[in-house]
Amino acid sequence: MTETEDDDADAADELPGRVRRAFGDHGSFERDGDGWVSTTTAFDGRVRAEPAGEGRIRFTVTVRVPMLSAATAEEVADVVEDGWVDTFERRAVDVGGVTRKDRDFDPAVERDDDEIAITYALSDINERRGVDDAGALIDFVEGTYVQGVIPGYEYTAPVSDLLSAARQQGGGGPV
Repeated sequence: MTETEDDDADAADELPGRVRRAFGDHGSFERDGDGWVSTTTAFDGRVRAEPAGEGRIRFTVTVRVPMLSAATAEEVADVVEDGWVDTFERRAVDVGGVTRKDRDFDPAVERDDDEIAITYALSDINERRGVDDAGALIDFVEGTYVQGVIPGYEYTAPVSDLLSAARQQGGGGPV
């Protein structure tokens, strides 16, 4: 391969400006290294985008959430945490109807000592729809997490902040 062909291959691998503009215009992402980080969620939601051929863009969305025991002030029994993880994973992979475009997802769920990472992948020729769908997946994981919070524990940040916001929006009743 000549030097010019090398340069052309590198240019083809670069992310089109239309994708960077779509993230910038969306309002809920900031550039962070080789991807974008969600600025509207309490959890670590990140998106990487790369050319997928034929004008399509591949978006890889990863959301990291704390294990229940990492978000509580007191001890959580192993059996409670295992049941919570099982339920959370089932809910987090059931993504139907969340995105603007119907998509088949095969999410990867990885459990670490004190967190769970859920990764979704999607491709789209419409970069704005892809960015919207990436944001919707991040919001979905956050909502799914909050729905699964077990009453009776004292939660720490960021979960306590999410519960407080939910109480305020719901008129102060139980969450």
